[in-house]
Amino acid sequence: MIHSIQPMDRIAFELGPLTVYWYGIIIGLGAFLGFIIANREALKRGMPKDTFADLLIFALPISIICARLYYVIFRWEYYSQNPGQILAIWEGGLAIHGGLIGAVLTTVIFARKKGMSFWKLLDIAAPSIILGQAIGRWGNFMNQEAHGGPVSRDFLEGLQLPEFIINQMYIDGVYYHPTFLYESLWNIAGFVILMFLRRVNLRRGELFLSYIIWYSIGRFFIEGMRTDSLMIGDMLRAAQVLSLLLIAGSIALWLYRRKTGLAHAHYLDEDGSGIRQNKKRKSHKKKK
Repeated sequence: MIHSIQPMDRIAFELGPLTVYWYGIIIGLGAFLGFIIANREALKRGMPKDTFADLLIFALPISIICARLYYVIFRWEYYSQNPGQILAIWEGGLAIHGGLIGAVLTTVIFARKKGMSFWKLLDIAAPSIILGQAIGRWGNFMNQEAHGGPVSRDFLEGLQLPEFIINQMYIDGVYYHPTFLYESLWNIAGFVILMFLRRVNLRRGELFLSYIIWYSIGRFFIEGMRTDSLMIGDMLRAAQVLSLLLIAGSIALWLYRRKTGLAHAHYLDEDGSGIRQNKKRKSHKKKK
């Protein structure tokens, strides 16, 4: 049976010469929801009111620039011949790992300038980051990118996917694995886990390291299914290599910080003493 399927329009709307793409709207939505969650948590943790608003002003554009640079560097053979396409981010091509590098570096500088705990900022931001990634993958869906290899329509129907996803995975006469969806669901599960781990009260920095480990495990396996991977040479997928390095590095750093006492403070602490605020209050009441 031959299916005549029109892909969903990548353009959300046009205002004169301005064209607004769904890709940008979805990325923006992910960033906005992430900010709301991080900002509310920052206030609960006793941080100044505008902390994450100030951080986002710098982190968001720097992350986008770094995400694009990362992608362009690995696709330099194409972009060196088509320099006019380097700025065309509405067509896709934002590498999450590049954006993450930009965000972390921005946070390092921001924390030093503000005299805040770098790890505390990253811990608070971790659930927001992975939620933003989960939402952002739907921008790839609208652009019909970040998909896997060919599959049959019967395979997609067997996954009990809604019709609009199946149809959007029909590209140039072929159905493809919706790897964007696999990663989005993996990230949503990660978001739920990280929100739970907030209550567990891990040592400072370990919530962010948990995010790195969880995301990297999923990305390693899902990346192996994709057809558009950034490559190191002809054999190695950059995202898989980096995922393995991040998993090993995060576990090593986790153990090192515990062994050396660098992780003495806990997530729910409102200061660096390692003593939970609620315990202080109980002690104060007993004295009364």
